[in-house]
Amino acid sequence: MKVYENYSLLHHNTFGIDARCRRFIEYETVDELRQALAGLRERPDEPFLHIGAGSNLLFTADFPGTILHSAIRGRGEAGADADTVLLRVGAGEVWDDLVAHCVDHRLYGIENLSLIPGEVGAAAVQNIGAYGEEVEKFIDRVETIEVATGEERVFAHDECRYGYRSSFFKGEGRGRYVVTHVVLRLSRRFAPELSYGALQKEMDRLGMHEPTAAELRRLVVDIRRAKLPDPSERGNAGSFFVNPVVSEEKYRELSARHPDMPHYAMSGGVKIPAGWLIEQCGWKGRSLGPTGVHDRQALVLVNLGGATGRDVVALSDAIRADVRKSFGIDLHPEVNFI
Repeated sequence: MKVYENYSLLHHNTFGIDARCRRFIEYETVDELRQALAGLRERPDEPFLHIGAGSNLLFTADFPGTILHSAIRGRGEAGADADTVLLRVGAGEVWDDLVAHCVDHRLYGIENLSLIPGEVGAAAVQNIGAYGEEVEKFIDRVETIEVATGEERVFAHDECRYGYRSSFFKGEGRGRYVVTHVVLRLSRRFAPELSYGALQKEMDRLGMHEPTAAELRRLVVDIRRAKLPDPSERGNAGSFFVNPVVSEEKYRELSARHPDMPHYAMSGGVKIPAGWLIEQCGWKGRSLGPTGVHDRQALVLVNLGGATGRDVVALSDAIRADVRKSFGIDLHPEVNFI
């Protein structure tokens, strides 16, 4: 276990915000996590936060307490049958490294989630998704440690209460459990999800009809790299806002004024791309102080150099106000403000 005092978080958040915390603890085993949590229980008035790779965080100030980070790694088979394999993965594993491993070892299902930044534990908490897939579809169970007791608690898939970019761990269970391992149910048979518009468009352009898993992964990686900035070159947290889901009535109202508005039917209403709404308000490629909106993807806010978390919040507030005024829709950040 590694413990650091007055620690810079510059390299632990993809926005590149140079905030600091009072104490930073990185643990490599479940026993070390229990030891760290026991120490925190001795300081009940001191706040603590558990982070992954920091790809979904925005530090708006220094953190006045302890930050925990998992270095629990490893992948191993936890069961199998003729059609599927259960793969148990440490929460500290890099998500995209896992996707590459699965493709290389003919374990299928998560190809569309290639190149999403972050770590496996955070992926299960956030219910990451892209190009027609969400990780919850492949989660069999999530292993955790309860913060208050140090006891293990295993959540079956249904107990995780997954929804669009949401889970029990983001809601009622927030701060109560630390994910240690995620067990994924992957297929031995490659059955690609190719219905998403951006994938179809790129496949048509390339004359591709039946991609292999490796080809599909490369396709997703190329699409993401073409439209999303590399956090190592320009600080960002990927998609900053959740795509709003509106009622059928609200959709009909908007489509009457904007017949070309992209939309996707969902069980709870109609999803409208937040990036499209932001672009219609003229924000794509614009800047506000040391922050800006990416010129190739309006859903991505970027640190143009030396921005603070409060600078990013100011840009977010300005965008939300314009979208609310123009469309009557309140955008909600997907990024967690700390």
